[in-house]
Amino acid sequence: MSDYIVSARKYRPQTFDTVVGQEHITTTLKNAIRNSHLAHAYLFCGPRGVGKTTCARILAKTINCEHPTADMEACGVCNTCASFSNNTSFNVFELDAASNNSVDDIRELVNQVRFAPQQGKYKIYIIDEVHMLSASAFNAFLKTLEEPPPYAIFILATTEKHKILPTILSRCQIFDFKRITTGDIVSHLQGIAAKESMVAQEAALHIIAQKSEGCMRDALSMLDRIASFTNGMLTYNGTMEHLNLLDADFYFGITDTMLSQDVAGTLLMLDKALEKGFEGDVVVSGLAEHFRNLLLCKDVRMAKLLDVPNDHKPVFLEKSNQAPPSFLLSGLNVLNQCELEYKNATNRRLHVEMCLIRLCYVLQAVSGSNISIGSDTGDLKKNFSPVGMPPAPATVTVVSAPPANVTYTAPVQVAEQPAPVYQAPPPPQPVQAPQPVAPAAVMPMPAAPTGNPVTPAHKPAAQGGARRLSASLLDDMDEALDKVVARTHPLTLEEINQLFEEYKRILMDTGKGTVFAQFTQMKVELYPPDEIKIVSPTPIVDMYAREQRSPLLDFYRDKTSLTVRITTELRADASAMAEMQKNVVLSKSEMFEAMVQKNPFLGKLKDALGMQIEY
Repeated sequence: MSDYIVSARKYRPQTFDTVVGQEHITTTLKNAIRNSHLAHAYLFCGPRGVGKTTCARILAKTINCEHPTADMEACGVCNTCASFSNNTSFNVFELDAASNNSVDDIRELVNQVRFAPQQGKYKIYIIDEVHMLSASAFNAFLKTLEEPPPYAIFILATTEKHKILPTILSRCQIFDFKRITTGDIVSHLQGIAAKESMVAQEAALHIIAQKSEGCMRDALSMLDRIASFTNGMLTYNGTMEHLNLLDADFYFGITDTMLSQDVAGTLLMLDKALEKGFEGDVVVSGLAEHFRNLLLCKDVRMAKLLDVPNDHKPVFLEKSNQAPPSFLLSGLNVLNQCELEYKNATNRRLHVEMCLIRLCYVLQAVSGSNISIGSDTGDLKKNFSPVGMPPAPATVTVVSAPPANVTYTAPVQVAEQPAPVYQAPPPPQPVQAPQPVAPAAVMPMPAAPTGNPVTPAHKPAAQGGARRLSASLLDDMDEALDKVVARTHPLTLEEINQLFEEYKRILMDTGKGTVFAQFTQMKVELYPPDEIKIVSPTPIVDMYAREQRSPLLDFYRDKTSLTVRITTELRADASAMAEMQKNVVLSKSEMFEAMVQKNPFLGKLKDALGMQIEY
């Protein structure tokens, strides 16, 4: 029991060639050693568990090796390599900056640098989590880091590069470590599983690699934990159970119920997931990822972007043919909106249930649209009408609101009936160039002139009558449609002035009195067709105008439903600038210069007496 070592330590790389997923860094370091182009300071930065400290130790071991190999790897048998492996080397020092971050700790390090190495060529100082050093410690370290003795090499490692002073960054060679890819982690875990006599399915290792998010240390920790849980038999189902994840079968099943508009079946599947302890946002996030994978399968060229186990890819390719692109795109929009509003929802379960109910009716709501992703060309073809332009003729279904006591039953097949075709009237000419509607938006369905509700041929009808669509179930889609309305008049100066006054009232109501005071000095001008210019009399007012340009731009676009442009211009008012100059506080030297301009004899008197101005 006492001899057990976790895999993260047992299989820690000892040479550059065994480092996983960082070939761009290991190759550079080996070439530097081969050509004797070693820098005096290195900075290794990147996410956790990607090999920063490991590469620092390998570099320290290799540059002091007495007999390096032809490939610039440490031999592992010489005295320096043996002492390094046994942690008895006097030439390699590791410092944890998280617990040794004071000025005194750095001063002690600087004092040690003065002494030459007892054995080997270099003294190497590895400082881990260097961003934890205090500002005073950084300043005390600057001079030594810039001009160390020729035998001293510093290797700094950090996960938060942005917290390090620019003066430190400029003195180091910076190496950015990247997250390890899922494929590299799976290959490495397969090798370890073979050495440990584990039986591991590739799908199980793929799930571990996905869950680790590019961190090899986390992946190895999960491998040890699951191996203990399953007695060395790593299966896909066991891994999903231990990591508490919803498997792909759940998402395939709930997608099928949505495509068949089975509201009851969808909510029952959600209930099963919640009973297992999963939160609603986990279900929504996983379903969005599932829809994304199905959408990628629409084109063979995009199939390589699928981050799923290899044995799951044929199932995704098959299921993607059953889900129209219009359903997937609109569904992703609904799921994204649900995920954004989840944290603020009072009844989170009801919030998720309403999202899933909407998804059950998405396919019916977008039946008038025609979106396809070509299997050969891969082009995304849209038949949505742009803003302000007449919609293309479409086959529509006339529906009415369901009665209060509507009951959903299993769908049955009915005889095919032709749907009426409705030609939309041409709208007035748009004010500006049309904008394409986002793919996830849902086009409105105009009411048919006459006739009874008709069920389209490709839709199954509910037993006892045609399935009806409740408008209350698609509120979020209706909100998106409200913004897709053509304007019947051009933008006017009176309109932009009214909106500008409204924006100023909003600033006052929200407690931004300082910004409001600056806005009272501005004026707006209109340059047709879409440019709004904010004119400021002073540089300070112009600075506030430029700071508020982005929220003001969103305000105008939301109020006018037009893509407007907002520019700023400084038109200095002579009286205002004179008033500013009058109120400027002068320094003592500036006051004396002003006095000399009025009376030059003061300057001569100062020079004659040898007087100095007190600063």
